[in-house]
Amino acid sequence: MSTAAPGAFRAPRRGRPGPRVGRPAGLLAVLLALTVLTGCSNAEPTLPEATRTTGGDVGAVSTAADGVQEITLETGDDYVFTPDTFTVAPGEVRLTVRNTADQLTHNFLFTAGKGPAEISEQIPVLAPGESKTIDFSVTAAGDYPFECSFHVALGQVGTMTVSG
Repeated sequence: MSTAAPGAFRAPRRGRPGPRVGRPAGLLAVLLALTVLTGCSNAEPTLPEATRTTGGDVGAVSTAADGVQEITLETGDDYVFTPDTFTVAPGEVRLTVRNTADQLTHNFLFTAGKGPAEISEQIPVLAPGESKTIDFSVTAAGDYPFECSFHVALGQVGTMTVSG
């Protein structure tokens, strides 16, 4: 016989499990905390070694029959532009970027506000195995930084110099 009032809370009897209130939320909080803690770190990311070899046309500035300076850059799964520096004369430039990556998608753009003049032409997306070309004109001498905005934090940057 029970002395508790009808509807009052009673402690669970021995040997019988009590109600499981709050366990799914508590477990979820623990899993979330573990995920956040294992995913965040102050350590520098380990970048893959550059293992690709470039063709003879990569990095060499040449002049096409129409008088446009041409250069081909290459990028891959190593977060690097090859070459990462090159020099052109003032005038028309045709720049080709070839992505030899097996996994990584890249892009190419001149870093806004960093060069002597703005160059708005860019390659928004360059899938693995893809190659794209942009044409632009440069007149102001100086250094024009460029980047893969997807991987700039990993150091995928370079510089085009326009000679004086």
